[in-house]
Amino acid sequence: MQKIVITSNAAPKAIGPYSTAIRSGEMVFASGQLGLDPQVGALVPGGIEAETRQALTNLQSVLESAGSELEQVVKTTVFLQDMADFPRMNAVYAEFFVGNPPARSTVQVAALPKDGKVEIEAIAILK
Repeated sequence: MQKIVITSNAAPKAIGPYSTAIRSGEMVFASGQLGLDPQVGALVPGGIEAETRQALTNLQSVLESAGSELEQVVKTTVFLQDMADFPRMNAVYAEFFVGNPPARSTVQVAALPKDGKVEIEAIAILK
């Protein structure tokens, strides 16, 4: 099976030695996306809701670059800096995944890069 590195001009560049996404066979494995504004590389202002919206917008851009879309996501993992933010993150998340949402795990972590409040990774199938 071939391994194809995916990049997106509409999403932030990787901030470490990893690929934004990998496409292999009919699957896309997207690295975690923070709520970074891809134009400036900084977290968007506005707290957990704004960061979640931007993280999912970034994820959507990465998936589209790989030949997939949010509707094709089968599994996400959400990393939260504070589990108290879960209800507000969840409300924004529901705006992006309507109908048949993917399987999901949500965990609290000690810290995220750039002091982000949320990071979301996904596994999707091609369109």
